[in-house]
Amino acid sequence: MKYPLPLAVAAFLTAGIAGTAVAADHATHGGHAAKPAATAETPLIEGLVKKVDRAGGKVTVSHGPLPNGMPAMTMTFRVKEAAWMTRLKDGQKIRFAADQVDGAMTLVRIETL
Repeated sequence: MKYPLPLAVAAFLTAGIAGTAVAADHATHGGHAAKPAATAETPLIEGLVKKVDRAGGKVTVSHGPLPNGMPAMTMTFRVKEAAWMTRLKDGQKIRFAADQVDGAMTLVRIETL
């Protein structure tokens, strides 16, 4: 079956554009999965506990740069294990690893110093 040239060109261009959009979407899909999750091998970052919110299950920590590219700052984290809240106190030095868990930065490993 022969197609008129304009129809063939339009079909080719449409397929090319759609293919490019799919490829671009695929390349960025799951970008959060592209970075490795914090594991036992993830380097621990030193920090200083500024505030412990036991009722809210949150800890405010002043820290250096994180492996995910986040600069040094003071920020509030959730904690992976509620039991950790009893070990932490204001002014305490810690080493920790943090990762995104359910959309929030969360301390996934903690060592008290």
